[in-house]
Amino acid sequence: MSDETPVLEAKKRERTGSRYCRRIREQGGLPAVVYGHKQDPLSITLDAREAMTHIMRGEKVYTLNIEGGGTETVLLRELQYDYLGTNVVHCDLSRVDLNERVHTRTPIRLIGEAVGMKVSGATLMHAITELDLECQVTNLPDYIEVDISDLDVGGTIRAGDIKLPKESMKLLTDPNAEVAHIVYHHMTEESETAEGETVEEQAAPEVITEKKEESEG
Repeated sequence: MSDETPVLEAKKRERTGSRYCRRIREQGGLPAVVYGHKQDPLSITLDAREAMTHIMRGEKVYTLNIEGGGTETVLLRELQYDYLGTNVVHCDLSRVDLNERVHTRTPIRLIGEAVGMKVSGATLMHAITELDLECQVTNLPDYIEVDISDLDVGGTIRAGDIKLPKESMKLLTDPNAEVAHIVYHHMTEESETAEGETVEEQAAPEVITEKKEESEG
C-alpha cells in the first residue's frame, strides 16, 4: 500500500434507493456505505472521479473526511458494477483501526522469463491469480510478485513457496495450491508418423490381396 493513506471527501446522505443513487451518479458522485465496528451503517456520497483515481491505483485503505461528521479510517471491501460490468456504481467500505489485522485477497504478478518456456511445446499454467492473506491494515500489499525465472518443465511453484513481503503476514491460501506450473505437450508416435508421411502416402490405399493370375483358355 502507499505510505500515506489517501483522503476522500464524503458527504452524508439520508436518502437511499436506486433512483436516488442514479441521480447522485449523474451529478458526478459515487454512492457508498460504511459498515463495521458495531456502529450503524452510514450512507455517504464520494466524488466519483477522485475515488476512482485511487481505486484504479489499487489503494484499499482511505481516510474519509466526512462533512460535518469527523473522519473515519476505512477499508475498501466491495465494488458493485453496472449491468455491463464496466462502470463502478457503488462501493462498500468498512471501518478499521490502523493496528487491526484484516483478511484480504492480493493479486499475484508473475515476473521473469521461465527457463522451461524455452523448450518447444512447453506451456505455463497459472492456476491461481490471488493469495488470501491476513495482515495489518497498514501493511496491505497492492500485489505479490513471484519470480518464475528458475521454473523448469515439470516444475511447480506453490502458494507456500512464496515469500510474503512482511514476516507478520499470514498466508490463508492452501500452501499446496499451485500458483505456476510448466507442462510439456509431446506428440504421440502415431501423430509423428502421420505428420511425417507425404500426401501421396496418406492417400494411397492399402493393398489387401494380390490379384490372381488369369487362367489360360
